[in-house]
Amino acid sequence: MTYADFNAVSVQEPQGPALPLVCDSPHSGERYPEDFGAAATRSQLRQGEDTHVDALWSAAPALGATLIAANFPRVYIDPNRTLQDLDPELLAEPWPEPLEPGEKTRLGKGLIWRRMDKATPIYDRKLTLDEVRHRIRAYYEPYHAALSQAIGRVEQRFGAVWHLNLHSMPNDAYERLGRQSEHPLADFVLGDRDGTTCEPEFIALIEKALRDLGYTVARNDPYKGVQLIAQIGQPALNRHSLQVEIRRPLYMDEATRERNAGFELLRGHLSQVLEQVADYVRVRMNAVTSTK
Repeated sequence: MTYADFNAVSVQEPQGPALPLVCDSPHSGERYPEDFGAAATRSQLRQGEDTHVDALWSAAPALGATLIAANFPRVYIDPNRTLQDLDPELLAEPWPEPLEPGEKTRLGKGLIWRRMDKATPIYDRKLTLDEVRHRIRAYYEPYHAALSQAIGRVEQRFGAVWHLNLHSMPNDAYERLGRQSEHPLADFVLGDRDGTTCEPEFIALIEKALRDLGYTVARNDPYKGVQLIAQIGQPALNRHSLQVEIRRPLYMDEATRERNAGFELLRGHLSQVLEQVADYVRVRMNAVTSTK
């Protein structure tokens, strides 16, 4: 048995009548385990957080949704990665199972991050296999178990699920990804892995709701969605999963991580968006139930 320093995940159940709507914020954790052993400073490490994202969407439970949030930081272990997306260069000895490091690992941001940016390594040492296994068992697996249970519970009850995977993005996202863009970063980026993880009406509803509030919205540029929506989103099985990225200066100071003057306005706007999402899910839920 391996234990976390604190509860790895927070789960807020629906208040009142439940809907088949699950929201999760895998990267908003701000509690740093004592065994991290990072060489980077805390202020540097915090640049990886989607700080306050769970608070921005806090209206979700009152509208019938389940809201799940990680309490640990993604730079320690990232729940939005597969277990195979692990950088072998981080390890003191070979990993005993086959690994499949992908693009995120190439950027230094795989299952366990290697660097914050090209100039900021996180460690000045190699990680032991026991360290990595502890992070998986004490933090990664409890998060996935909580999300899986929430998805499974509503899917069993309603025969369908709509899932919002909640994130925020740095203002220099294109630069961090090593990409050139002819247009500025949108206020919101909606990711459905190029139309494969949710029904088109779901993403269209949220896109219109945000545009009507005056925000700029892009689809799948520069973020399409990673492990969680790829795993959950199976529209043919009535499993609809969408990633939502928010440009951080809308609600916080990126250097200090403090909420800025726009925070409450944005939270209010997202509450309005969630009301529309809840209405949509209620109608679709009844349609699915009537055909069972």
